[in-house]
Amino acid sequence: MKLSIVIPTYNEEKNVSLLHDEISAALKNIDAGYEIIFVDDGSTDGTYSALKEMRGRDGRVKIVKFKKNFGQSAAMAAGFEHAKGGIVVTMDADMQNDPSDIPLLLVELEKGYDVVCGWRKKRKDSISKKLFSRFANLLRRKLTGATIHDSGCSLRAYRKECLKSLELYGEMHRYIPAMLSWKGYRIGEVRTNHRPRAHGRTKYGYQRLIKGFLDLILILFWQKYSMRPIHLLGGSGIVLAIIGVLLGLYLGIERLAFGTPLGDRPLFMLAILMIIVGIQFLVFGVLADILVRIYYGQGERKYYTVEEVLE
Repeated sequence: MKLSIVIPTYNEEKNVSLLHDEISAALKNIDAGYEIIFVDDGSTDGTYSALKEMRGRDGRVKIVKFKKNFGQSAAMAAGFEHAKGGIVVTMDADMQNDPSDIPLLLVELEKGYDVVCGWRKKRKDSISKKLFSRFANLLRRKLTGATIHDSGCSLRAYRKECLKSLELYGEMHRYIPAMLSWKGYRIGEVRTNHRPRAHGRTKYGYQRLIKGFLDLILILFWQKYSMRPIHLLGGSGIVLAIIGVLLGLYLGIERLAFGTPLGDRPLFMLAILMIIVGIQFLVFGVLADILVRIYYGQGERKYYTVEEVLE
């Protein structure tokens, strides 16, 4: 199997059949086999019935059904787990991604990239959604150093080996290119067509922006300090403790030299607080380091990526 199409689906009853037909038309010239994996993320409408009817007509359709709505990241993770193709393409089920762009992604992937992301240069969304997305993309580029323009575009092509050690939860699906870039994989980008939603309602809102920002902070911490969290926590603790000690010495000298009382001075309380907090940060850093050792000691988790082995 050459290609797996993974499509997280939530309440898209009127779109899934149309999307399937467009994908089949776009991939009619694919020489090797392909499969279309719909992950029903706890839909409450007739989406699952439409998918079962579709599978009866096309054996290349696979359905993964969740018991309840777990979110797009979980749906993508389940799709990746069940994908059999050497190349995995993801896209939304709302038909705003154009399946005719899939061959463009595959051509770009053959240029030596491990991941190729779609870029919705001319978006067909509301002004508020565009503004939220523009702000989120700007923030992500500044914090992660990633170069792609559109982290929210689900239309992407991956080589299967990139996805083996990927852990997705929350809203982390939009940060997959950044996480893979940190692992050393090569990231490409192509401009893709974007279409207005014809059926159904958008699932995008300000709540997802907030959750995505919190996940971004977690990803930044995990990628930069996952191996030695004490470098962050311990470093902060040392700085706070040193400042507290210096303040304490200054106040002590004042007390001895000029007889200045300390009990009613806020600066004295601040010095004590900074020393205590600094020590706590050091302890938390040691505990976090122990947890990281336990995490990487289980199973076959690795913090590095091997590109090639010559023996």
